Amino acid sequence: MRSRCRRPPVSETKKTVRVTQVASPIGRKPGQRETLIGLGLNKIRRSRELEDTPAVRGMIRKVAHLIQVGETTEK
Repeated sequence: MRSRCRRPPVSETKKTVRVTQVASPIGRKPGQRETLIGLGLNKIRRSRELEDTPAVRGMIRKVAHLIQVGETTEK
């Protein structure tokens, strides 16, 4: 029996965002420190490539003063 749920078509290029921590969370609000951990950052000059989703964009906006953002595309 076929499922009624349809998957959205898979795009050939997946958009990602390169995030680099440039400032320390010491002395910041606990939520900002937790957001950095959620982004996979814990030390200055560490970088991560994350999928470009609204959730990730919201996290980036919350700690924009502690990180540097660059966009990349993945094939």
